[in-house]
Amino acid sequence: MKSKALWHITNNQTAIVETNLRPPTSDQLLIQSNYSLISTGTERLVAQGEVPFSLHQKMNVPYMKGHFTFPLKYGYSVIGTVLSEGDWKGKLVHLMHPHQDYIVANLESITFLPESVSPRRAVLISNVETAVNAIWDSQVSMGDRVLVVGFGMIGSLVARLLSFMPAVEVVVAEQDAYRKKLATEMGFKILEGMSSFDCSFHTSGSSEGLQLGIDSVGKEGTIVELSWYGTRQSTISLGGDFHYQRKRIISSQVGQIPANKSHRWDYSRRKELVVKLLANPVFEEHLTHDLSLEDCPSFFQNLRENKCPDGLAWVINY
Repeated sequence: MKSKALWHITNNQTAIVETNLRPPTSDQLLIQSNYSLISTGTERLVAQGEVPFSLHQKMNVPYMKGHFTFPLKYGYSVIGTVLSEGDWKGKLVHLMHPHQDYIVANLESITFLPESVSPRRAVLISNVETAVNAIWDSQVSMGDRVLVVGFGMIGSLVARLLSFMPAVEVVVAEQDAYRKKLATEMGFKILEGMSSFDCSFHTSGSSEGLQLGIDSVGKEGTIVELSWYGTRQSTISLGGDFHYQRKRIISSQVGQIPANKSHRWDYSRRKELVVKLLANPVFEEHLTHDLSLEDCPSFFQNLRENKCPDGLAWVINY
């Protein structure tokens, strides 16, 4: 059986590569992909070869092939349907896997999904896990005023989850006109002038955005940094009232559950929570674009050159 997968050949070339797919063993399943999600922030850096050498091992994802010095096959959120004969045939599943149309995967790496979640919406699982982890890291509580800097895919999901919390006021800071309009249409307030917040989440990937997040929190406020910069440098000013007001910058990364949760929560329980959240159809609003696997080489070239159309999340529809 043949399968097609997305490969980054060099830091300036992406292609669809067809290979022979080996038959599944007794502890594996054959899966036909329905959707996969392009996480544009991380995948742009991967496609451009901007993963620091010191992080090559840590940035490896399940079923990745190749190396960050190219060529490589990368991606990490796929929704598919089981084709293998047996009790699981026809079941909807989620797994971490590069962008590929047919997959052979180990049973232990597969999560079976309930019928309450639409396949297209379920492709957000990995990114909603990131947003959940960030809110846990922040320890935002009822009644807090919160600023989300950057209304891309992760920022919009953080804002959405915060809006579910009782009496939490969510304000968005975004420079892009399209994303600002999108945030307004989703019901979020837009930052106008400086204000004082209890907590800020930074997702814009820019030094200016992080600085705004720092400057916008009040005394003993928390800044949660979700952006990943790869090999790029970030410059911020920690003068002014940063030390005097005892502000706190913390990093949030989905790969580890926060210490204040780890005694009771594991990755399986976190994913169960996310699947329940995604039963809410409001998350459809975050999936702004669909493309085919064949469209992906040109999409990634545009992504490298910052020529992609405005949007939040790009879904590969197989």
